[in-house]
Amino acid sequence: MADIAIVTDAGCDLTREQARALGIAIVPLVVRFGEDVDDDGSLDTEGFWRRVAASPPYPETSQPSPAAFEAAFAPLIDAGKQVVCPLISERLSGTFNAACLAAQRFAQRVHVFDTRSLSLGQALIVLRAAEHARRGTPLDRLLADLTDMRRRTRLVIMLETLDFLRRGGRASRLLPMVRRVTRVLRVRPLLRLVDGELRPLGVARSRRRAAQALLRGILAAGPIETLAIAHTRSPDEAGALADLAAEASGVQRDTVVVREAGPALASHAGPGVLALAAIGQGRA
Repeated sequence: MADIAIVTDAGCDLTREQARALGIAIVPLVVRFGEDVDDDGSLDTEGFWRRVAASPPYPETSQPSPAAFEAAFAPLIDAGKQVVCPLISERLSGTFNAACLAAQRFAQRVHVFDTRSLSLGQALIVLRAAEHARRGTPLDRLLADLTDMRRRTRLVIMLETLDFLRRGGRASRLLPMVRRVTRVLRVRPLLRLVDGELRPLGVARSRRRAAQALLRGILAAGPIETLAIAHTRSPDEAGALADLAAEASGVQRDTVVVREAGPALASHAGPGVLALAAIGQGRA
């Protein structure tokens, strides 16, 4: 039975402490404020928002280099491990391709996995991978379960503003249609992740209605086994959404993870974000 280690990227929004406790290696995404570059993950959430308040220049992100992934993979391979590397959606970042390039050095001992998600949607898959690694699940069964879990992962997002998404150049096909509606009606855009790509879900005139629409969007696909709430600068609203989502879905409230998203998501989404991630019921 292969000894398996888990490597992921900082787009998953796991805390450093949680990752360390679970033996998960996190490769940081690159965050830039003009010429000032953080490529080692040293910029924490509070530091990030202090920099945003002082902007311009506004934050931008880019994927880690292949060398950064090689540096994460090499000591694990040298220790005799197989590596499973669940990453942010390939359609949202070049991170997946960078990891694939790095994996070529290690003769099929690194298995790069596209979660087709981000933030806590990605995190739920990473955590499942870490659980399998701890249990000693065989590699083929681990990857099969992650593939099934990916199929059942849902993520819906409310943005307070489109400014950060526009500056970051993400979702270029999405923006024109959403921008026209939000500019004319002054409403909040709602997005969903479909096959790893952001798509419009709708709009809402108030944050309360937006939260209700997020919940409807998650529940529409059927029963839920796991929930998580990500936010930027909105802890009280995120907690209230967790209460509402747990009650509506039947998921135990104390199992619902509520966490502020880190610089990777916040750079492109801005303040006031609420994101609801869920895993639909299925085989264990």
